[in-house]
Amino acid sequence: MTAPASEAARRRLPLVLRNRAFGTVWLGQVLTQAGVRMFQVGISWWLIGYATSGDGGFAAGLFMAVSTLPAVVLAPLVARAIARFAHRSLLRTAAGGAGAAAAALAVWACASDLPVPAAYAAALALATCQAFFDPCLTTSVPELVDDADIEAATGFELSTQSLASLGGALLGALVVDAAGVAGLAVGCAAAYATAALLIATVRFRTAGAGTEPHDAHADGEEAPPRRTLRQILGAMPYVRGILLCFTAANLFTTAVFVVMPLYTASVLHGDGGTVALLEASLGAGTLIGSFTGVRVPGRPAVVGTACLAAMAAALAVPGLIAARPVIAGALLVTGWCVGVIGVRFVALFQRLVPAADKPAFFAVMQAVLGATFPVASLLFGVLGDHLSAQTLCLIQAAGLVPAAVALALLPGHAVGATAPAAPEPAPAPTPAGGAR
Repeated sequence: MTAPASEAARRRLPLVLRNRAFGTVWLGQVLTQAGVRMFQVGISWWLIGYATSGDGGFAAGLFMAVSTLPAVVLAPLVARAIARFAHRSLLRTAAGGAGAAAAALAVWACASDLPVPAAYAAALALATCQAFFDPCLTTSVPELVDDADIEAATGFELSTQSLASLGGALLGALVVDAAGVAGLAVGCAAAYATAALLIATVRFRTAGAGTEPHDAHADGEEAPPRRTLRQILGAMPYVRGILLCFTAANLFTTAVFVVMPLYTASVLHGDGGTVALLEASLGAGTLIGSFTGVRVPGRPAVVGTACLAAMAAALAVPGLIAARPVIAGALLVTGWCVGVIGVRFVALFQRLVPAADKPAFFAVMQAVLGATFPVASLLFGVLGDHLSAQTLCLIQAAGLVPAAVALALLPGHAVGATAPAAPEPAPAPTPAGGAR
């Protein structure tokens, strides 16, 4: 076989098979996100089904809020750490730290009855480690793959969230039913420890941030100072507008992680297996969307608007029809829309955001989008103790409509259609007007 033919055959393989470094790091992210998602699903079900009575909605909402606070509060620190330290070391340390926290919780749960505050503290520790891990990996994508593979790499990276949801759905609540919190913590510790070992075997293509190649130009001149988060978003009004639209949407979509266990307990009267079915449907849809999003025609803003509208319709279904297969189908559609939106817009940001700004941008993106999660968790948790779970579903659906309209009316759509495909893009062009 000739060299060009051999290269063509290699290119037909999935990215995780033909790029060992990226495939190994991606598997590490699958394990870390599966661990934290399994923990979140399992503890939420433990709080509603075992540890509390009468105020399960508030307890689960508070737990999910605590699980998302680090990504919001630590965003500036995360950005500085990603810019300063070698990415492989940061990823390995984050995974190892989470594994140690999960192992400590497992020992405590095996030795005595676990108090609820201990579960909150463990969730805070795991979420802190994940707050460093996820944006660091996103920033590292150009260090692991060629420019032609950036969108495919983004799809694989985003698919980890759906794989994690599948793992959490199929294992979290079921493990709690079978082995309690101790078994859940052991599984999380094993996942994080394996991820840390995998990442330790990988060599990144470029030196980590904070070393000479990142602090100086090739001709020896000092690199220009990094811009602040306000300056970065101020220079990209179109990107800022997208972030605002999806932040508003997240206030209603992320509430699904509180609403689902409440719906299972109060409407379907199910057990951990029912929680598993609903979580698996959402995760499977997101997985499919992550891999098919690149094939959906249309500019990113048009696709995003259509997906938000479809999500609104899908989330309204459980509020009207209380049947397991119908609800599972609605969550499958919701997950698919989430996956498509993720792959299209993160790939867009990879090309529009200047390389020097990426550490700060992706950290603040995670923080901005995650800022609504604590609010949504607490709000829908408290509402869940006073309103039916079906009413909560209808509120979610109604809340997505204004976000879809705002995204459709956002100026500067042409930027998304003509984004350059260079691995180290020039500063993003300013759209003609316009402000996720």
